[in-house]
Amino acid sequence: MSQDIFAELGSDRSLLLVDDDLPFLTRLARAMEKRGFEVATADSVAAGKAAVMATPQAYAVVDLRLEDGSGLDVVELLREKRPDARIVVLTGYGAIATAVAAVKMGATDYLAKPADATDVTNALLARNDDTPPPPENPMSADRVRWEHIQRVYELCDRNVSETARRLNMHRRTLQRILAKRSPR
Repeated sequence: MSQDIFAELGSDRSLLLVDDDLPFLTRLARAMEKRGFEVATADSVAAGKAAVMATPQAYAVVDLRLEDGSGLDVVELLREKRPDARIVVLTGYGAIATAVAAVKMGATDYLAKPADATDVTNALLARNDDTPPPPENPMSADRVRWEHIQRVYELCDRNVSETARRLNMHRRTLQRILAKRSPR
């Protein structure tokens, strides 16, 4: 573990992770603990708000869309309770409008999923005047498209016809895409 991270973290290393994807939440929590953070986790808006009310954390990583509402509610509450908190919003639905809304609510940065622990750490520790470095191995355009299709497919309860309608694509085209392996 590098001393640089400890120097940047200061004395308060409390970090709140809010995400309803439990395997992702568990992996990210472990990775952030290895980087020196004192991690608290929540899998819903209600649990995230309760954690903030109990102890307003210095850092937070919040998923935008949770099963019981918007992660922006947690961002807003944390910003009220702790104005100096550094907050990163994560989402599988990257859009300019949601990024602007997240920043207006008080988020420090906005990352698209899947983001790894290095991306999250860089975003949390970036100074206000500098931006975090670009990812070492960014996803290809084909991979981003495939991830989006998979996410919509899951949201439609794996219904091919409904997914094709929402994506404005022919059902057979979607079936061919779903039958293939994920691109690199």
